[in-house]
Amino acid sequence: MFENLTDRLTQTLRNLRGVGKLTESNMTEALGEVRTALLAADVNFQVARDFIEDVKQQCLGQEVLQSVTPAQQVVKILNDALVKLLGEGVATLSDKRPLRIMLVGLHGSGKTTSSAKLARVLTVKGRRPALIACDVYRPAAIDQLEQLAGQENLLFYGERDQKDVVSIARKGLSWSQQAGADAVIFDTAGRLQIDETLIAELKQLQAKVNPHEVLLVADSALGREAVDVAQRFHEAVSLTGIILTKLDGDARGGAALSMKAVTGVPIKYTGTGEKMADFDVFYPDRMASRILGMGDVVSLVEKAQDTIDAKEAERMEKKLRRAEFNFEDFLQQLQQMRKMGPLESLVGMLPGASGLQVGDAEKRKLKSTEAIVQSMTPQERCHPNILNGSRRIRIAKGSGTEVRDVNNVLKQFQQMRKMMKGGKMKKMMKALQSMG
Repeated sequence: MFENLTDRLTQTLRNLRGVGKLTESNMTEALGEVRTALLAADVNFQVARDFIEDVKQQCLGQEVLQSVTPAQQVVKILNDALVKLLGEGVATLSDKRPLRIMLVGLHGSGKTTSSAKLARVLTVKGRRPALIACDVYRPAAIDQLEQLAGQENLLFYGERDQKDVVSIARKGLSWSQQAGADAVIFDTAGRLQIDETLIAELKQLQAKVNPHEVLLVADSALGREAVDVAQRFHEAVSLTGIILTKLDGDARGGAALSMKAVTGVPIKYTGTGEKMADFDVFYPDRMASRILGMGDVVSLVEKAQDTIDAKEAERMEKKLRRAEFNFEDFLQQLQQMRKMGPLESLVGMLPGASGLQVGDAEKRKLKSTEAIVQSMTPQERCHPNILNGSRRIRIAKGSGTEVRDVNNVLKQFQQMRKMMKGGKMKKMMKALQSMG
């Protein structure tokens, strides 16, 4: 999401590498470019101005340490300022039991999906959440929430023949307590824009269920408008947190950088994809690191730990060491990688990879390779050496590709096997082990 902002900030910092000393002159020019980059990313004007003034005062008020360059000093100051802007520390949910959570937001922001994703997170933490369908206006909203609850084996309550939202919430709360739920999530209705009817309904609902958490679900693609939306909802129902959705899209990121500063309400979670697992706790320091092009290795490792089986990883390592890696293993690793999330999201977590593009061509090539491997028989995957001309023709037809595409995949695979047998893989393994 922050791709353009990251690129512009990276270029600005690159221009400072040749600077021997931080002066008001060179800092004014550099921070002018940072300010332009922030405004282009839809950051609130006042927020951008205050941010630049804060960074400028810190840059000019410090002596550059002998052990670092001026550019490195500016990176440190920018990073600290971004963390402060995004909200220092991780904002957690209340530990009350039973915990009552009300999700609010505009129509299309992703409230229903976020309700189920949040319930899933609470389940992983040992809670037993219940989902209450309080959106009686959007067609199929109740059905959608019930379906998502069924997928994750979550408690669900809804009434299709009832339009009194407050009554539904009251009955749902009572039902969930009898069912043993220790967390209750109310999925409320939204509108295309904030109006008095919506606000009145939310206030009535809030008064009846007395939630410990009121979370605004905000679409990151709203840009500067997201700040106004957050302010209006906060004034009406006193928000306790924000869930920022669609971070995997092409939004410019200004909403994330502005909402906490303007409203004082912390971002608690982010939605990074359509799958139920694409829902993360918001870490301001990690986000600041990604914005500055330094990656987010900690989150990448956590995703790997959540999706990759330790015994399977150990087995795969032994096969790599013995150069016994085959197409069956390759297919399993591809499927494991897909569980970690969109490829472009994973690339964005790698340090220095902010400018690396994962476009449609790369995605098509990866899908094509997977289709070729899936068109092989189990015996062919384990013993690629038996793939003669007729087998390759069959695989090409089965995968919707050309024979030359099959040949290219086999050639690349054989080159990898040769590299393993030549000892290069063992050297790589030893180097990785020595690095810890």
